[in-house]
Amino acid sequence: MKSAYEQSLRYQVEKWLAPGSVPVHVTKFSRTGAEKRRYVCVSTEQGAASRALFFFRHDDGHWCPYPPAPKQHNMRGERLAA
Repeated sequence: MKSAYEQSLRYQVEKWLAPGSVPVHVTKFSRTGAEKRRYVCVSTEQGAASRALFFFRHDDGHWCPYPPAPKQHNMRGERLAA
């Protein structure tokens, strides 16, 4: 099981973008359209190279560079037959 720190946004940013002391900046944050899930865009610059990456908050509280799977509504046939 991952520790709370390994699930944090700070840990993910350091892992993916800034292994060291490179400054990083949050350039955008908001919520996705219909499901209102949180995301942030973090960028860093090293000399002439710049990189940016989006991180998405999952239902269990951890942050990942990929969005969570969309929620699928479960419709059962028994409920429709009345």
